[in-house]
Amino acid sequence: MTTKLSTSRAGLLGQARWRQIAIPLFFLLLGIVFASWAARIPAIRDHLQLDAATLALVLLCGGIGAVGSFPLAAWLTGHYGARHSTLYAGLALLVSLPLLGLAPGLWSLMAICTCYGAASSCFDVAINALGAQAEKEAGRPIMSMLHGWFCVGTFSGALIASGLASLEIAPVWHFLLVSAVFLWPLHAAYQALPDDRPEHDPHRKIFAIPHGHLVVLGVLGFCGAIVEGSVADWSGIYMKDHIRASDGATPLAYAGFAGMMLIMRMIGDRLKERYDARRVVAVGTLVATVGIACAVAAQTMTPAILGFAVAGAGVAAVFPFVFSAAGRHGSTALAAVATLGYSGSLIGPPVFGFLAHGWGLQAALAFLGVLCLAMAICGSRAQWLE
Repeated sequence: MTTKLSTSRAGLLGQARWRQIAIPLFFLLLGIVFASWAARIPAIRDHLQLDAATLALVLLCGGIGAVGSFPLAAWLTGHYGARHSTLYAGLALLVSLPLLGLAPGLWSLMAICTCYGAASSCFDVAINALGAQAEKEAGRPIMSMLHGWFCVGTFSGALIASGLASLEIAPVWHFLLVSAVFLWPLHAAYQALPDDRPEHDPHRKIFAIPHGHLVVLGVLGFCGAIVEGSVADWSGIYMKDHIRASDGATPLAYAGFAGMMLIMRMIGDRLKERYDARRVVAVGTLVATVGIACAVAAQTMTPAILGFAVAGAGVAAVFPFVFSAAGRHGSTALAAVATLGYSGSLIGPPVFGFLAHGWGLQAALAFLGVLCLAMAICGSRAQWLE
């Protein structure tokens, strides 16, 4: 009897620990998957012999999948709850990642990239809904910290990718390793969370286009997605083609970007409490403009990495503060703002690719600096961030 009680108590303690780390783990998982794909894009591009314009079409498919799936993400969250949606979308994400490395040609890569984009956006909406609810229950800002765990994933994922690329390990084996490592933790974290399946309401509004002040939040998220997505997808190409870095060094630009985002997001909630969200976003994106300018002007590896790192620190607050503000209006508003915000994922990387194809990589990167400056102006006037 004592043994059974001890086993039961140990099980409850284990479940309590999993519940504490579950939501941060989901953000970590998304970050590692995101960085793994982004860091190996140069290798996949070279393997399939794609030019900048063709690669832009591939990334466009990922954006189409991401933005086109937001009604599905809102329906899943509204019908099954954020907890179940996280599991379903997470499994789809872990399946689609290795398929990206297995694509034998352009058309198959475009199709798989569409599925990958859809899975990642559904997973993103679900975990941000979980984060918004956790922030409400905590009664204090925690969203920046949660997005900081996403940066832990992107930073570590980029460094792991750099090491594996240096060892000349093919992307497919890299992607299979990531999926295998996270399959059980995804399920364990899902089981630890309480059931949040909503009661059936035939009049519940599952999805809506953002309106009013939500549009301002969506525009900020839109510009932030363009910058983050473009740096993730193209910084490696910029380092390899413009800076002439080696395959092992190309992911370091994104590692610097993600590493500084991590540091700033870990202190972002305290900055928000001490100052206000508008000021943090406005000053940060102004700093990001300077960082992008440094990367544009760089001719060697170290200044380029430093420029990307400064840019990462500057844009770090945009997404967590936008999602936190939208999440206070409910999961439907969150999905609506995410739709407009992540449309930047649809437009940004392909536009960067077409600009790079026509005007060069430096001109395309300078475009991101202009967007950061626009965010600084918009953020200074967005009182709805509070």
